[in-house]
Amino acid sequence: MITAKARAVDGPDKSFRVAEIKRRDLDLNDVLIEIKYAGICHSDIHTAHGEWGHVHYPLVPGHEIAGIVTDVGAEVTKYKVGDRVGVGCMVDSCGHCENCRKGEEQYCLKGNTPTYAGVDKYGEPTQGGYSTHIVVTEDFVVRIPDNIELGAAAPLLCAGITTYSPLNHWGAGPGKKIAVIGMGGLGHMAVKIANAMGAEVTVLSQTLNKKEDGLQFGASHYYATNDAGTFEKLAGTFDLVINTVSAKINLDAYLRLLTLDGTLVNVGAPAEPLSLSVFSLIGHRRSFAGSMIGGIRETQEMLNFCGEHNIVPNIEVISADQIDEAYKRVLASDVKYRFVIDTSTM
Repeated sequence: MITAKARAVDGPDKSFRVAEIKRRDLDLNDVLIEIKYAGICHSDIHTAHGEWGHVHYPLVPGHEIAGIVTDVGAEVTKYKVGDRVGVGCMVDSCGHCENCRKGEEQYCLKGNTPTYAGVDKYGEPTQGGYSTHIVVTEDFVVRIPDNIELGAAAPLLCAGITTYSPLNHWGAGPGKKIAVIGMGGLGHMAVKIANAMGAEVTVLSQTLNKKEDGLQFGASHYYATNDAGTFEKLAGTFDLVINTVSAKINLDAYLRLLTLDGTLVNVGAPAEPLSLSVFSLIGHRRSFAGSMIGGIRETQEMLNFCGEHNIVPNIEVISADQIDEAYKRVLASDVKYRFVIDTSTM
């Protein structure tokens, strides 16, 4: 087995520590990746803190992974040593159910295998990208375009695809008015991608503190949601609203911003339940929906799209010793806009 350096956490209130983890020997279709960078996602924090249910500790989070192939199994055909690759939020699925056959492995009817906090087909707990190496079956590895630096590519494997997938599915494009709730790691990517798709983009953020950034990223309009007049002014405006925040919000207020047949899509995942009045939906045939990441095919499509349009996240590269501090800063909304760990510091 392969030994990798990592940073692990032993409980919901514990700090990260130096660790060594074992990666399996290469199976016939496996790829060994030397991880160069790993993004910090809010999902990492929810999971490390035990907010989404039982967690098997010690835990190595991280599902925004960018690196270099250093070895391949005997029957691997898609990748070779030296390729620039990424791994996102899942590392396997059943491959046979209806959803997997459609290329929607994230919705595998038997449950996909998450990159961390899961159990793989060998019965071993999965550990993520806060480490120096990972072994993944080739079908769950994606290729990073040459013009995207590896550090900037890492957050695309979650923040990028999490926002690209609903924008793609609900047809963001010319003639569509899109609102993005929140201007964090997910939100700033939603703005960039929706703008590149040709939509008219509006940011809805608590304050106007990040207005200059939002307009620079491609938003045409920027409103503060702490101003009650915002909701009156924008009522019935948007074809699609993407909610990127992982906190409880007033869904009814945001649903009223939708036009006839408009949809509010939740991609943020707060720990507490959300509630709404059905009258916010039935009055204008509005929809409230949810979306996870994309399948592997769509994730590669997203990466290619970002490469073609020169879209990358705004990142702050940190060392492994700064993970605990970074978590605190994410919770305080003190990051512009995604922390990325340089794994050479493990």
